[in-house]
Formats: sequence, structure tokens, C-alpha cells
Amino acid sequence: MGMEADPKRPQGSGFGAGAEDPAQSARLARWTGLLRTGGSAAIGSVALIVVQLVVFIVWPPVHTVVDVFGLMNENPVLGLLSMDVLLLVNNLLTWLLYLGLGVVLWPVSRSAVTLVVGLGTLQMAAYTASNPALDLLTLARLHAAAAADERAALAAAGEAVLARWNGTAFVTYYLLGAVVLLILAWLLRRSAAFSRATAAWALAAGVLMLVPSSFGTVGMVLALASLVPWSVLCVMAGRRLLGLAGCRLGIGRRDLPGPR
Repeated sequence: MGMEADPKRPQGSGFGAGAEDPAQSARLARWTGLLRTGGSAAIGSVALIVVQLVVFIVWPPVHTVVDVFGLMNENPVLGLLSMDVLLLVNNLLTWLLYLGLGVVLWPVSRSAVTLVVGLGTLQMAAYTASNPALDLLTLARLHAAAAADERAALAAAGEAVLARWNGTAFVTYYLLGAVVLLILAWLLRRSAAFSRATAAWALAAGVLMLVPSSFGTVGMVLALASLVPWSVLCVMAGRRLLGLAGCRLGIGRRDLPGPR
């Protein structure tokens, strides 16, 4: 299954030039809701990243089972936030963005869009399986109510959950994310609906994600650095999707923002 461009799509044509292609206009008109959802999800993803960074700076994450259990019992909300529970929500927003982009990019390469959505779904499933937030909350409550002779076993269970957090499922999630972004960059670069800058930011984010954040200091530095191109990509792609959806809701063609 190659990532070839659709032979029926004239090169250089597309919806980005102002909905001049009646076939494209009619096709996207059927997907207004998903375009709006994907665009809004992209902006929401950036907002959640800001919230996550604030939480990380103001309340640095804890790392030992004793500290995690203590935080979960004293302040469950902060405990869940320290365990990246917001990333679960962010992943859902990312998936919705991929669906919205898939609608616009479908004529470029159906094979590539299918890979983006399929691998993106596996990516989100892998992270959901790896995140320990609710598991640790349950163990913390059991630990607080347990007798002294039972706490050692619950603490050991907590250690196992923490060890699993950055294990195979997490690394799989991270690498799948990099692959999805690289394919997405290829699609964006060949679409007349998006600017070359949008494709470049997707490429930068994908390259930086090739090293998982759990791979020591280098991985953590690259993970933080990847937030910059990812956020710019979300803003640019999100605004574009909302612009395309707005055109379908009655905004004049001259009001439709084209790629820059």
C-alpha cells in the first residue's frame, strides 16, 4: 500500500486556494462538524499543554511510591495531575485533530491518511494502557486503609505500576507518535490546503519525538523541545480547519484564510 497521490486530484489544486474546486467544496461541506471539532481540538491541545506546564512548574512531580501515595491521599486532584492524567485528555484531542486533518488530506493520499488515523489510534491506546494515574489512586486509598502488615504488599504493587509507566507501552506510544507526525508532514507538504510552514512544523515535531522522553536527560530535553513545534502545528492546522469549516457555514470565499 503506497502513499501515492490520488491520480484524480490535479496537482496544485485544492481547497486552500479559496474553495475554487466545486468537488472539493461539496466534499468538505459534508464534514463541517468534524472540521470544526478537529480545529477546536487542536486549539484545546495547546491550552492543555500550557496547563500541564504550569502544574509541572508549580507542583513538581513526585517519584517515589511513598510520595505518590501521600499526594494521592492528601490531594487526589493534584495527584492525578502529577501522573499526567491531562495527557489522556490531550491524546483524545490529538486524535480528533488527526480525524479533521484526514478529511482535508484524503484526496492527497488515501493510504497515508489511513495510516495516520490507524497508527494514531494505536498510539492513543498504548498511552491509555501505560498511564498509571487511576491505578495509583486506587492503591493509595487501599494503602491508607490497610493494616501495617498489608502495606508492604501494596507499596510493592505501587512500585510495579510506576515501573510500568515508562515501559513498553509508553515507548510504543511515543514512537508511533513520531511516525504519525512524519507521515502527516508528508501529507501536509503535498496539500494545497495547508502552507509549507505547517508541514515543516509537523516534520520538526516528528523528528524530535524519535527519542522517547523516558530515554534519560536527552529524551526529556527533546520531549520539552518538541512541545514548541507541536504547539505551532496545532495552532496553524487548527485555525485552518476552523477556517474551512467556517466557509461551509456561510463565510464568503474572500473571508476564507488561505495558506501562507
